[in-house]
Amino acid sequence: MSCALESVAAALAQIPLPGSQPGYGKPEGDTTTSYVDLIDSNSHIIYPVVAIVALALLVAGILYAWKSQDMDGLQKAEFKKEILHELRKQMGGASAEALGRAVGLEPFKLVKLLEELQHDGVLVCHTNTQRLTVWQIKGVGPAHHR
Repeated sequence: MSCALESVAAALAQIPLPGSQPGYGKPEGDTTTSYVDLIDSNSHIIYPVVAIVALALLVAGILYAWKSQDMDGLQKAEFKKEILHELRKQMGGASAEALGRAVGLEPFKLVKLLEELQHDGVLVCHTNTQRLTVWQIKGVGPAHHR
């Protein structure tokens, strides 16, 4: 029985394996190009450089987006003027949502301007029983008489 296994093993050894045939050469293709060898031999330099460039682009994008969120001084002054005009019309005060609709400004930017006006001493805010924050001009309206 072992003799039969040996003869089968010898017969299998005679069968040529793919790629081991005489006269066989690798096909021309992407794996024989020099840039793959360049990347392989310099991967310790190339990949950190790519990571640093990607990180720099990410930081630049964040800074650009952050700067674009801010308004310039003239825009701020115009919106503050419109906010004060709207609050003069509504003596009892108005919510940030109502002011945003009237002025046409995003809630985040509007609240930032309202807080600046409050810090400057122009506006005051209070929260009513429905947990709604109401903004009004300082010294005007029902909150002044408390």
